Amino acid sequence: MDKKVSNKYEMHITVDEKHLDELNHVNNVVYLQWVQDAAKAHWLFKSSAEFNEKYHWVVLDHFIEYKGAAFLGDEINIETFVEKNEGVRSVRHVHFFRKDKLIVKAKTNWCLIDKERNRPARVPKEIDDLFFT
Repeated sequence: MDKKVSNKYEMHITVDEKHLDELNHVNNVVYLQWVQDAAKAHWLFKSSAEFNEKYHWVVLDHFIEYKGAAFLGDEINIETFVEKNEGVRSVRHVHFFRKDKLIVKAKTNWCLIDKERNRPARVPKEIDDLFFT
């Protein structure tokens, strides 16, 4: 049975001078920070205090593809969603749009960590259900 992704989480950012590099467009490191910010915001929006006391997430890897640039004053729409949870891993996508044009897309593999044991933990059904219908 295929799982359907539940609602995507969205954030909006206006490009500020602090986001720019020497070429006057958003620096690639800034996109990486926004990837992590979007993941955290989505998790906090969906999760409970109970889950936050018991678990945290760590990054296993990031893959980022740059398709366009953003400049000072641009309004960036950020969309994120979890593709799947499998074992201890979760695959999350983050897409960046400028004027409805996809300019950056990222895919991150996350690992769920049991805080008490400081060890990877299988993603429980209760967490899986937060992101899938």
